[in-house]
Amino acid sequence: MQPTLDRLNAAAAALSRTFLDKDEIARLMVVSLVAGENLVLIGPPGTAKSALIRTLARSVNCTYYEYLMTRFTEPNEIFGPVDITAFREGEYRRRTGGMLPTAEIAFLDEIFKANSAILNALLTLMNERIYVHGSHREDVPLLCLFGASNEVPEDEALAALYDRFLLRVYSDNLQSHHFTQLLDVGAAFERGAGRKTPEQSELNGAALRSLQAQVRAGLTVPPDFAAAYKGLVFQLRNEGIPFSDRRAVKMLKLFHASALLRGATEPGIPDLALLRHVWSVPGQRTILEELVAPVLAAHAAAHPDDAADISGAPIDLVAIGAEVTQIEATLSAARSLSDAQLFAHLKSLDELRQAVEGVAEAEALQARIAGLLDSLFASGILDDV
Repeated sequence: MQPTLDRLNAAAAALSRTFLDKDEIARLMVVSLVAGENLVLIGPPGTAKSALIRTLARSVNCTYYEYLMTRFTEPNEIFGPVDITAFREGEYRRRTGGMLPTAEIAFLDEIFKANSAILNALLTLMNERIYVHGSHREDVPLLCLFGASNEVPEDEALAALYDRFLLRVYSDNLQSHHFTQLLDVGAAFERGAGRKTPEQSELNGAALRSLQAQVRAGLTVPPDFAAAYKGLVFQLRNEGIPFSDRRAVKMLKLFHASALLRGATEPGIPDLALLRHVWSVPGQRTILEELVAPVLAAHAAAHPDDAADISGAPIDLVAIGAEVTQIEATLSAARSLSDAQLFAHLKSLDELRQAVEGVAEAEALQARIAGLLDSLFASGILDDV
């Protein structure tokens, strides 16, 4: 099992190097793959949702299927055409070769555009790993299904489909201190430097299937973990965030997968960080962060050797410092900024403040940002805004 876990951690690290500030998303995708659960990326267009999924799929030697859904997508487009020969003999079935029912890793882009004609079959395939067509019930080899969408579904008919995604991960545009690096990386990619053919991976469907079986067989619920998990579940329910008993149980596989990937043998408090991603609408992300962060912080303070989290790579303090310097220079050189410019700089400063909040090595930066915000409000420059 350990070699497979090491290769998956390496795949997540490779994703993190390729995509700026997507470390947590990369880790969550790998956790879902280990657990055998589905994950959906939600966020505005152009935030690397599709590219992240495709790159991970290319790093794993598995049968892959991808399709862009529309309101007019028909069942034969993703499940395969009706077998005409069998139909003439009075039997209804589909020719599924090369289609979704034969995939080990699948990606359905704009998945919430799925219509009622394909919804029931898709639900069964995602949840039970069974494809039903006519009187046939086929076990499918699906290891993980990834979805992507620009927005959460509003149609109640899609509620069951949305519920099949235990993790809902938000992919946003990069913050301002990443912008220069984004241009450098993007320019290199457009020149062709980033378009490399991936090496054949030793990760394959058989290894991943064996790992998923071991995850299911080794599920344990330590008492201290269960107590903390219970407290968070009922807190988030009290905040109006839907979290059914079924989801509470199925999350155990994700917790166990997260533990294995960080080198632990059973779920622990650090793995509760996954609960940041069980929101129904993006606005609930702040509530979840406020509920989960204190639990993780208290555990880290009491157990510094077990403070592993899935929150991503170290903060680039040099880039943040350069951004603060640029804002300082802009504000000191121009006293007649428009309202839009002032609000943009305030927003950037607030993002930078949040980025370095709680980082011990960033005390000087925190003081600079706080001083800059204080001076802006004290100067009266915002009084007429």
